[in-house]
Amino acid sequence: VQLQASGGGLVQAGGSLRLSCAASGRTFSSYALGWFRQAPGKEREFVAAISWSGGSTDYADSVKGRFTISRDNAVYLQMNSLKPEDTAVYYCAADRDRGSVVRGTARYWGQGTLVTVSS
Repeated sequence: VQLQASGGGLVQAGGSLRLSCAASGRTFSSYALGWFRQAPGKEREFVAAISWSGGSTDYADSVKGRFTISRDNAVYLQMNSLKPEDTAVYYCAADRDRGSVVRGTARYWGQGTLVTVSS
């Protein structure tokens, strides 16, 4: 079972990026999915989560109004109005329990994709 994140890159402040995370080895249609990030020298932090149905979402205060999480057979993170402080390695996560995703104790994790926002 693997989660594969992609879409990271270098962008100027105020720009946009769209991250994607797809699963291989099993289907995650009944799983809550989410995104975390870890900046250099900092702890990993929650970014956003979405329920298995897509009907409920959660966001960190720092990204509300700028980032949007969505899903179909994969999970996406549309990031707009990017700031230099959004620079981090972004990870996707999956668990049957959305609370576990939000708390950072999800069962499945993908490798990270680096987002760098220049000022």
